Amino acid sequence: MNYPYKTREGGATVTIFVPYDCRNNCPFCINKEEYADCTGFSVEAICKSIAVMDAITPHCDFVFTGGEPLDNLSALQTMLDCIPTTHKVYINTTLPVSEHQSAKDVLSFLARNKQKITCVNISRHMQKYVQESNDDLLPCLEVPFRINCVLYKHYPSQELVPYVERFLPIKGANIQFRFDYTETTPDNLYEEANDRILQDLKGIAPFSGLDGCRMRCGFHFDYKGMELTYHKTLPYSTIIETDDAGQTFAILYDILIKQTGAIHGDWDGTVLDVERYKQVTFEPYDLKYLK
Repeated sequence: MNYPYKTREGGATVTIFVPYDCRNNCPFCINKEEYADCTGFSVEAICKSIAVMDAITPHCDFVFTGGEPLDNLSALQTMLDCIPTTHKVYINTTLPVSEHQSAKDVLSFLARNKQKITCVNISRHMQKYVQESNDDLLPCLEVPFRINCVLYKHYPSQELVPYVERFLPIKGANIQFRFDYTETTPDNLYEEANDRILQDLKGIAPFSGLDGCRMRCGFHFDYKGMELTYHKTLPYSTIIETDDAGQTFAILYDILIKQTGAIHGDWDGTVLDVERYKQVTFEPYDLKYLK
């Protein structure tokens, strides 16, 4: 299916898988198997691919994920230094602290890079899947941050209020609850009546609005002045669509730079045709306020 590419203004989000693993084993993580064999993983190759994507879309967003981006601060610094300031940069992390890396190391790294980092997305799950650093780090962050929480399978809904109250006193905190995206389909993306998570959140906080697009949506709530978001997204990043003129496009929402530097056009191993992407058609981002 060699359709011409289309993406939103600015370019598809580029997600970078760092070339080193984390020490966690979250049950909903689909990336863990990729880190079982680190053959060919390369910071240098990733930096070259960052340069390729910057040249094509100099205003796209970059997201560092893994693995654990903050497990190797030196390597992450090298990759960050390759990204010009025209891009927004997000980091998905648990804020790891260990015998090899202190809280001061992590906080200092983020402070040094605060002009480049748009937001740090911090995993703090209701069910204890990972070793978490102390919440006392959160008020010390000199970068914007958001708490990410996957509500996985039979989560304890009675713990929602204590969980939210845990972060309420922390200035700047907001929480994004996430549906297990491997279970999301076009049919249930916007489904409300039988969505347990949505109904549980409506039971603890006033609903304030819904936004969404072809690929993802967000239900927003206000809990005592703190924003809560319930995020759902499809488990792929390309939609094939024919416009009114009869032209069929492969519409890209995400591009991946893998641990080896390989550039993929979807989460299923599809390799991006870089030369074809250089001719990408741009459209306004279809994320809209719906209600």
